[in-house]
Amino acid sequence: MDAIALGPVLISLPRLYAIGAALLLLAASAWLLSLPRGEHARWFNGLVIAWLVGARLGHVALNLDAYTAAPLDILKIWQPGFHGLWGMLAALIWTGWALRAHLLRLIGGAALVIGASTLWLVLVTLAPLGGGMPVQALPDLALENLDGERVELRSLRGERVVLNLWATWCPPCLREMPLLAEADSRDGVTVVVVNQGEDLLPVVRYLDEQGLSFRHALLDPKQRLMALLESPGLPTTMLFDTEGRPVERHVGELTRAQLDSWLGQP
Repeated sequence: MDAIALGPVLISLPRLYAIGAALLLLAASAWLLSLPRGEHARWFNGLVIAWLVGARLGHVALNLDAYTAAPLDILKIWQPGFHGLWGMLAALIWTGWALRAHLLRLIGGAALVIGASTLWLVLVTLAPLGGGMPVQALPDLALENLDGERVELRSLRGERVVLNLWATWCPPCLREMPLLAEADSRDGVTVVVVNQGEDLLPVVRYLDEQGLSFRHALLDPKQRLMALLESPGLPTTMLFDTEGRPVERHVGELTRAQLDSWLGQP
């Protein structure tokens, strides 16, 4: 699991870890640096902004092809895509500038920034609140497609399978559907979009209105896949290799850069 649900809101675990590390940094710096309240607030607020901007630009630089194809995605900071080391570098530069008049506090602030950033990277790597795959192979489950034909999920082995759970009432699901349709046209890739809990009519209407076509658009009215994949919310996407083994899992909206990292450049 890489996200938790708080009511209707999904919060990614990396983001939750980042909030925890930032709060710890705030408390530790207030106690150890002994800065005047106003100066401390200015440094810390600037630090958060510098980290976010640096981490975002670092991620964009490392995935330039994906963002060149959709440059406005750079501004969609609610989507995944932050590079921790670039963020730490930007935060250290800001700390050096903001605390330049106080050498000992500058050194202490830099040490705290490195410590908080390292803590975040360790938490993201170890994933103490999640991690692991809920299934060890493509689920042994048969679902109907839009023509009423039964499709055995395990029969799709032989290509890499992107299995996506979605619904027409879910805005992030709808935003990522064109990306999934593009991925479905790649060689060696099968995209399976499985609608959760809805009847045939709204699914067909949405796909027709948007001009989206998938080889495997399936219905799961009883939401059995959500239970099998232990999904805390929609959208949920899993990548399986050609042998049907799980490789990647993501809860929340996919990005072009993320799909390219899973599948390679188109």
